[in-house]
Amino acid sequence: MNNPVQEKNFVELKHVAKRFGDNSVLEDLSLAIPKGHMVTLLGPSGCGKTTVLRLVAGLEKPSDGRIFIDGEDVTDRSIQQRDICMVFQSYALFPHMSLGENIGYGLRMLGRPKSEIRDRVREALALVDLEGFEERYVDQISGGQQQRVALARALILKPKVLLFDEPLSNLDANLRRSMREKIRELQQQFNITSLYVTHDQSEAFAVSDTVLVMNKGKIMQMGAPQNVYRQPVSRFMASFMGDANVFPAKLHVDSVEIFGYRLPKPDGFAAGLQECTVGVRPEAITLGLQGEESQRCTISHVAYMGPQYEVTVNWHGQSLLLQVNATQLQPTEGDHFYLQIHPYGMFVLVDENGDKM
Repeated sequence: MNNPVQEKNFVELKHVAKRFGDNSVLEDLSLAIPKGHMVTLLGPSGCGKTTVLRLVAGLEKPSDGRIFIDGEDVTDRSIQQRDICMVFQSYALFPHMSLGENIGYGLRMLGRPKSEIRDRVREALALVDLEGFEERYVDQISGGQQQRVALARALILKPKVLLFDEPLSNLDANLRRSMREKIRELQQQFNITSLYVTHDQSEAFAVSDTVLVMNKGKIMQMGAPQNVYRQPVSRFMASFMGDANVFPAKLHVDSVEIFGYRLPKPDGFAAGLQECTVGVRPEAITLGLQGEESQRCTISHVAYMGPQYEVTVNWHGQSLLLQVNATQLQPTEGDHFYLQIHPYGMFVLVDENGDKM
């Protein structure tokens, strides 16, 4: 049997710091992105994620540390010397140029023959489903089409690294969904190592191989989207990545006990713990008409959200947030139900230092 090939780290930041005067934005940050992977940076405003993107692009220079692309130290190189392309939130298209001229601009700057530029522009337009749009201008197409032109302009150069700075934030919900699918499809098709910044968690989950969450200039957690959501390592991560209900719990050999309600212990819970704090995602709690007294709860607030209700219940003096499928149950305030917690949505919480709580 052949041994699996170890993935090569294509973009690396080693012990990078960034300061603006007395303000420290990043502190001793190290990050490695394997070749062909899409890594998305998430975090609250001011956490440093856009600064990381600008450092990789060469738009900012680190105060300390080094940056490598494809094994080469590019710390002191300009953006033009790094073989990267960037897709901006504002699209940054030239209004006085046709779409074909916009897309072929980079190739013209490289001195490519006109016949090659023409052929590659047509190929790039076909990739983003805009065949025949060469002669149109920016004010003749929609916002979603403008973003596809910006993507085609980056792809035509076949860069080593592709950077995305909030690329879909100006689009409506339906366009964001279709564009994130197109971005992911093309990124995988061309196997381009990519770094993506967004505030939208669902967008990050949809396009990423890896999600990296930052806070106050530090990496809080990094992993596959499912792991970052289902197994947050701290209270910050539990609250930032969606909603979480937090309870004190007792752990038994094969079960977890919360307010006298016992349920099977999920896989991965550490052996030897007796008391801890657990988090439960709202979608992991369901309501029923039967159960034990320890499961009884009272509806305190209901908000209709279309396909589901967002419901707050009072359970043993604690408020819980949960989601109810609107086609299965129509709860009203004051109703009594029996809740059931599904183990797959439960995790042990730790403090910010990594200690079990």
